[in-house]
Amino acid sequence: MLPQIIPSNAGKPLETAIQAVAGLLLAVALSGGPVQAQTVAKSAVEAAPQAVPGFWDPRRRPDRPDLSRLTVIRFLTETDYPPFNFTGPDGNPAGFNVDLARLLCEEIKVTCTIQMRRFETLLDAIASNRGDAIIASLAVTPALRARVDFTDPYYRAPARFVSRRDAVMAEVRPEYLEGKKVGAIAGSSHEAYLKAMFTDAELHSYTSDDALRLALRRGEVDFIFADAISLAFWINGTDSAECCAFSGGPFVESRYFGEGIGIAVRKGNDLLRQSLNWALFRLWEKGRYTDLWLRYFSVSPF
Repeated sequence: MLPQIIPSNAGKPLETAIQAVAGLLLAVALSGGPVQAQTVAKSAVEAAPQAVPGFWDPRRRPDRPDLSRLTVIRFLTETDYPPFNFTGPDGNPAGFNVDLARLLCEEIKVTCTIQMRRFETLLDAIASNRGDAIIASLAVTPALRARVDFTDPYYRAPARFVSRRDAVMAEVRPEYLEGKKVGAIAGSSHEAYLKAMFTDAELHSYTSDDALRLALRRGEVDFIFADAISLAFWINGTDSAECCAFSGGPFVESRYFGEGIGIAVRKGNDLLRQSLNWALFRLWEKGRYTDLWLRYFSVSPF
Protein backbone atom coordinates (compact mmCIF):
# COMPACT_ATOMS: atom_id res chain seq x y z
CA MET A 1 0.00 0.00 0.00
CA LEU A 2 1.36 3.42 -0.92
CA PRO A 3 1.44 6.14 1.71
CA GLN A 4 -1.60 8.37 1.98
CA ILE A 5 -0.51 12.00 2.00
CA ILE A 6 -2.48 14.10 4.46
CA PRO A 7 -2.22 17.94 4.39
CA SER A 8 -0.58 19.25 7.57
CA ASN A 9 -3.36 21.77 8.19
CA ALA A 10 -5.97 19.03 8.48
CA GLY A 11 -7.99 19.43 11.67
CA LYS A 12 -8.90 16.85 14.24
CA PRO A 13 -10.62 14.60 13.52
CA LEU A 14 -9.11 14.03 10.07
CA GLU A 15 -12.27 12.95 8.29
CA THR A 16 -12.49 16.17 6.23
CA ALA A 17 -8.96 15.79 4.92
CA ILE A 18 -9.47 12.11 4.25
CA GLN A 19 -12.64 12.72 2.26
CA ALA A 20 -10.93 15.41 0.20
CA VAL A 21 -8.24 13.08 -1.09
CA ALA A 22 -9.55 9.58 -0.38
CA GLY A 23 -10.55 8.75 -3.95
CA LEU A 24 -7.16 9.64 -5.35
CA LEU A 25 -5.26 8.02 -2.49
CA LEU A 26 -7.11 4.73 -2.63
CA ALA A 27 -6.83 4.53 -6.40
CA VAL A 28 -3.09 4.97 -6.15
CA ALA A 29 -2.83 2.51 -3.28
CA LEU A 30 -4.51 -0.13 -5.41
CA SER A 31 -2.45 0.65 -8.52
CA GLY A 32 0.92 0.29 -6.81
CA GLY A 33 2.79 2.31 -9.44
CA PRO A 34 5.76 4.46 -8.44
CA VAL A 35 4.91 7.27 -10.85
CA GLN A 36 1.37 7.48 -9.50
CA ALA A 37 2.77 7.90 -5.97
CA GLN A 38 4.37 11.19 -6.88
CA THR A 39 1.07 12.36 -8.42
CA VAL A 40 -0.49 11.99 -4.98
CA ALA A 41 2.36 13.95 -3.48
CA LYS A 42 1.96 16.69 -6.07
CA SER A 43 -1.76 17.01 -5.35
CA ALA A 44 -1.15 17.15 -1.61
CA VAL A 45 1.61 19.72 -1.94
CA GLU A 46 -0.70 21.91 -4.00
CA ALA A 47 -3.21 21.70 -1.14
CA ALA A 48 -0.63 22.42 1.58
CA PRO A 49 3.14 22.86 1.61
CA GLN A 50 3.73 20.13 4.18
CA ALA A 51 2.73 16.49 3.71
CA VAL A 52 2.29 13.78 6.31
CA PRO A 53 2.26 10.09 5.39
CA GLY A 54 -0.41 7.72 6.62
CA PHE A 55 -0.32 4.02 5.88
CA TRP A 56 -3.79 3.18 7.12
CA ASP A 57 -6.74 2.64 4.80
CA PRO A 58 -9.81 4.28 6.37
CA ARG A 59 -11.98 1.55 4.84
CA ARG A 60 -10.09 -1.17 6.75
CA ARG A 61 -10.59 -0.34 10.40
CA PRO A 62 -8.91 -2.98 12.60
CA ASP A 63 -11.09 -4.81 15.09
CA ARG A 64 -10.49 -3.87 18.70
CA PRO A 65 -8.72 -6.80 20.38
CA ASP A 66 -9.22 -7.81 24.01
CA LEU A 67 -6.90 -5.20 25.48
CA SER A 68 -7.67 -6.34 29.03
CA ARG A 69 -5.33 -9.27 28.44
CA LEU A 70 -2.37 -6.88 28.16
CA THR A 71 -0.87 -5.86 31.50
CA VAL A 72 2.44 -4.33 30.40
CA ILE A 73 4.41 -3.72 27.19
CA ARG A 74 8.19 -3.70 27.40
CA PHE A 75 9.41 -1.70 24.42
CA LEU A 76 13.00 -1.95 23.26
CA THR A 77 14.70 0.69 21.14
CA GLU A 78 18.24 1.52 20.14
CA THR A 79 20.60 4.17 21.45
CA ASP A 80 21.89 6.16 18.48
CA TYR A 81 19.64 6.82 15.48
CA PRO A 82 18.41 10.40 15.84
CA PRO A 83 15.80 11.72 15.45
CA PHE A 84 14.12 8.33 15.76
CA ASN A 85 15.97 7.02 18.83
CA PHE A 86 18.55 8.74 21.00
CA THR A 87 19.44 9.51 24.60
CA GLY A 88 17.80 12.73 25.75
CA PRO A 89 19.50 15.46 27.82
CA ASP A 90 18.10 13.85 30.97
CA GLY A 91 19.59 10.47 30.05
CA ASN A 92 16.23 8.93 29.18
CA PRO A 93 15.12 7.49 25.81
CA ALA A 94 13.92 10.11 23.34
CA GLY A 95 12.97 10.44 19.68
CA PHE A 96 10.14 9.80 17.24
CA ASN A 97 9.95 6.07 17.97
CA VAL A 98 10.01 6.64 21.72
CA ASP A 99 7.24 9.22 21.60
CA LEU A 100 5.19 6.95 19.34
CA ALA A 101 5.60 4.08 21.81
CA ARG A 102 4.30 6.31 24.60
CA LEU A 103 1.29 7.36 22.51
CA LEU A 104 0.52 3.69 21.80
CA CYS A 105 0.63 2.92 25.51
CA GLU A 106 -1.78 5.78 26.20
CA GLU A 107 -4.16 4.56 23.51
CA ILE A 108 -4.11 0.97 24.74
CA LYS A 109 -4.20 2.20 28.37
CA VAL A 110 -1.45 -0.13 29.50
CA THR A 111 1.72 0.34 31.52
CA CYS A 112 4.82 0.49 29.34
CA THR A 113 8.56 0.58 29.79
CA ILE A 114 11.07 1.72 27.16
CA GLN A 115 14.61 0.35 27.36
CA MET A 116 17.48 1.43 25.13
CA ARG A 117 19.91 -1.22 23.86
CA ARG A 118 22.54 -1.51 21.16
CA PHE A 119 20.85 -2.21 17.84
CA GLU A 120 22.61 -5.54 17.29
CA THR A 121 21.23 -6.90 20.59
CA LEU A 122 17.55 -6.13 20.01
CA LEU A 123 16.48 -9.35 18.28
CA ASP A 124 18.23 -11.56 20.84
CA ALA A 125 16.58 -9.58 23.65
CA ILE A 126 13.13 -10.24 22.20
CA ALA A 127 13.90 -13.92 21.63
CA SER A 128 15.04 -14.35 25.25
CA ASN A 129 11.94 -12.57 26.64
CA ARG A 130 13.84 -9.50 27.83
CA GLY A 131 11.35 -7.32 25.97
CA ASP A 132 7.99 -7.53 24.18
CA ALA A 133 8.28 -5.19 21.18
CA ILE A 134 11.08 -3.54 19.21
CA ILE A 135 10.37 0.02 18.05
CA ALA A 136 13.69 1.02 16.50
CA SER A 137 13.08 1.80 12.80
CA LEU A 138 13.40 -1.90 12.00
CA ALA A 139 12.86 -2.50 8.29
CA VAL A 140 10.50 -5.35 7.40
CA THR A 141 12.41 -7.95 5.37
CA PRO A 142 11.84 -11.63 4.56
CA ALA A 143 14.86 -12.55 6.67
CA LEU A 144 13.55 -10.72 9.72
CA ARG A 145 10.04 -12.09 9.21
CA ALA A 146 11.54 -15.53 9.84
CA ARG A 147 12.61 -14.37 13.32
CA VAL A 148 9.86 -11.97 14.45
CA ASP A 149 6.36 -10.85 13.56
CA PHE A 150 5.69 -7.27 12.48
CA THR A 151 2.88 -4.80 12.86
CA ASP A 152 1.63 -2.87 9.86
CA PRO A 153 4.20 -0.31 8.65
CA TYR A 154 4.11 2.95 10.58
CA TYR A 155 6.46 4.72 8.20
CA ARG A 156 8.48 4.04 5.10
CA ALA A 157 11.79 5.31 3.74
CA PRO A 158 10.81 6.60 0.30
CA ALA A 159 13.18 7.66 -2.44
CA ARG A 160 13.02 11.17 -3.85
CA PHE A 161 14.71 13.46 -6.31
CA VAL A 162 16.40 16.66 -5.14
CA SER A 163 17.37 19.52 -7.43
CA ARG A 164 18.72 23.01 -6.95
CA ARG A 165 16.04 25.44 -5.80
CA ASP A 166 15.95 27.27 -9.13
CA ALA A 167 15.18 24.06 -11.01
CA VAL A 168 12.49 22.38 -8.90
CA MET A 169 9.98 20.24 -10.81
CA ALA A 170 6.49 19.66 -9.42
CA GLU A 171 6.44 16.19 -10.95
CA VAL A 172 9.23 13.88 -12.08
CA ARG A 173 8.66 11.31 -14.81
CA PRO A 174 11.21 9.33 -16.82
CA GLU A 175 10.58 11.39 -19.96
CA TYR A 176 11.17 14.62 -18.02
CA LEU A 177 14.74 13.60 -17.17
CA GLU A 178 15.85 12.62 -20.67
CA GLY A 179 19.43 13.83 -21.04
CA LYS A 180 19.52 15.18 -17.48
CA LYS A 181 22.45 14.35 -15.19
CA VAL A 182 21.21 12.37 -12.22
CA GLY A 183 23.38 11.27 -9.30
CA ALA A 184 22.95 8.25 -7.04
CA ILE A 185 25.06 6.18 -4.65
CA ALA A 186 26.92 3.40 -6.47
CA GLY A 187 25.45 -0.04 -5.80
CA SER A 188 22.35 1.31 -4.06
CA SER A 189 18.73 0.44 -4.69
CA HIS A 190 18.30 4.03 -5.86
CA GLU A 191 20.90 3.55 -8.57
CA ALA A 192 19.24 0.26 -9.58
CA TYR A 193 15.87 1.99 -9.83
CA LEU A 194 17.27 4.72 -12.06
CA LYS A 195 18.88 2.13 -14.33
CA ALA A 196 15.57 0.28 -14.65
CA MET A 197 13.10 3.15 -14.89
CA PHE A 198 14.96 6.31 -15.97
CA THR A 199 16.91 4.85 -18.84
CA ASP A 200 17.21 8.11 -20.77
CA ALA A 201 18.80 10.03 -17.91
CA GLU A 202 22.58 10.40 -17.69
CA LEU A 203 23.49 8.47 -14.56
CA HIS A 204 26.39 9.58 -12.36
CA SER A 205 27.44 7.31 -9.48
CA TYR A 206 29.08 8.42 -6.23
CA THR A 207 30.66 6.53 -3.36
CA SER A 208 29.16 8.50 -0.45
CA ASP A 209 26.26 10.73 0.51
CA ASP A 210 28.61 13.66 1.03
CA ALA A 211 30.04 13.35 -2.47
CA LEU A 212 26.58 12.96 -3.97
CA ARG A 213 25.21 16.07 -2.27
CA LEU A 214 28.29 18.12 -3.02
CA ALA A 215 27.94 17.29 -6.72
CA LEU A 216 24.44 18.76 -6.69
CA ARG A 217 25.55 21.87 -4.82
CA ARG A 218 28.33 22.42 -7.37
CA GLY A 219 25.98 21.91 -10.31
CA GLU A 220 27.80 18.79 -11.54
CA VAL A 221 24.46 17.00 -11.72
CA ASP A 222 20.91 18.28 -12.24
CA PHE A 223 19.28 15.93 -9.72
CA ILE A 224 20.23 13.44 -7.06
CA PHE A 225 18.09 10.44 -6.12
CA ALA A 226 18.39 8.93 -2.65
CA ASP A 227 16.75 8.16 0.69
CA ALA A 228 14.21 10.90 1.33
CA ILE A 229 14.49 10.88 5.11
CA SER A 230 18.20 11.66 5.17
CA LEU A 231 17.71 14.13 2.31
CA ALA A 232 14.99 15.96 4.24
CA PHE A 233 17.36 16.62 7.13
CA TRP A 234 20.13 17.66 4.76
CA ILE A 235 17.84 20.10 2.92
CA ASN A 236 16.79 21.65 6.23
CA GLY A 237 20.31 21.68 7.70
CA THR A 238 23.28 23.98 7.39
CA ASP A 239 25.31 21.62 5.16
CA SER A 240 22.99 22.25 2.22
CA ALA A 241 23.45 26.03 2.45
CA GLU A 242 19.81 26.31 1.33
CA CYS A 243 20.84 25.23 -2.15
CA CYS A 244 18.31 22.59 -2.88
CA ALA A 245 14.78 21.23 -2.53
CA PHE A 246 12.74 18.15 -3.32
CA SER A 247 11.49 17.72 -6.87
CA GLY A 248 8.42 15.57 -7.45
CA GLY A 249 6.99 13.21 -4.90
CA PRO A 250 8.00 9.99 -3.14
CA PHE A 251 8.82 6.67 -4.78
CA VAL A 252 7.96 3.74 -2.53
CA GLU A 253 8.03 0.65 -4.75
CA SER A 254 8.71 -2.16 -2.28
CA ARG A 255 10.84 -4.18 -4.70
CA TYR A 256 13.48 -1.46 -4.52
CA PHE A 257 12.77 0.52 -1.36
CA GLY A 258 11.45 -2.07 1.06
CA GLU A 259 8.15 -2.98 2.69
CA GLY A 260 8.36 -0.27 5.32
CA ILE A 261 9.19 0.08 9.00
CA GLY A 262 7.22 -1.92 11.54
CA ILE A 263 7.18 -2.77 15.24
CA ALA A 264 8.60 -6.24 15.85
CA VAL A 265 7.13 -8.71 18.36
CA ARG A 266 7.96 -12.31 19.19
CA LYS A 267 6.73 -14.90 16.71
CA GLY A 268 3.15 -15.86 17.47
CA ASN A 269 2.39 -12.95 19.80
CA ASP A 270 -0.75 -12.08 17.87
CA LEU A 271 -2.47 -10.30 20.76
CA LEU A 272 0.28 -7.71 21.06
CA ARG A 273 0.69 -7.33 17.30
CA GLN A 274 -3.05 -6.83 16.78
CA SER A 275 -3.29 -4.44 19.73
CA LEU A 276 -0.48 -2.30 18.34
CA ASN A 277 -2.08 -2.32 14.88
CA TRP A 278 -5.38 -1.17 16.39
CA ALA A 279 -3.66 1.57 18.40
CA LEU A 280 -1.62 2.78 15.39
CA PHE A 281 -4.82 3.17 13.37
CA ARG A 282 -6.50 5.03 16.23
CA LEU A 283 -3.57 7.45 16.57
CA TRP A 284 -3.67 8.19 12.86
CA GLU A 285 -7.47 8.58 12.85
CA LYS A 286 -7.34 11.04 15.75
CA GLY A 287 -4.59 13.13 14.16
CA ARG A 288 -2.07 12.34 16.88
CA TYR A 289 0.28 10.62 14.43
CA THR A 290 0.15 13.73 12.26
CA ASP A 291 1.03 15.94 15.22
CA LEU A 292 3.97 13.70 16.11
CA TRP A 293 5.27 13.59 12.53
CA LEU A 294 5.21 17.36 12.16
CA ARG A 295 7.06 17.78 15.44
CA TYR A 296 10.04 15.84 14.05
CA PHE A 297 9.96 16.56 10.31
CA SER A 298 9.85 20.23 9.43
CA VAL A 299 10.73 19.20 5.85
CA SER A 300 8.68 16.10 5.12
CA PRO A 301 10.30 13.17 3.28
CA PHE A 302 6.89 12.62 1.62
